[in-house]
Amino acid sequence: MEHPNNIEQRLTDLEIKASFTEDMVEQLNQVIVRQQQQLDLLIREIGQLCQQRPEQEVGVSGRLRDELPPHY
Repeated sequence: MEHPNNIEQRLTDLEIKASFTEDMVEQLNQVIVRQQQQLDLLIREIGQLCQQRPEQEVGVSGRLRDELPPHY
């Protein structure tokens, strides 16, 4: 059987690792929340830009991305 101090040290080490892991998971969660907020904002801004785009800019095909760039 292992020495009781060794078991206590291993348990303490595991508790420390678990604590660091919890902190890291929380930090990563906060990053994900911020990124989702940024994505939501960008999606809204793109939607607004699409609504502001004058219809004259749309080519015969009806879609800007279907038009060939000038170098073709």
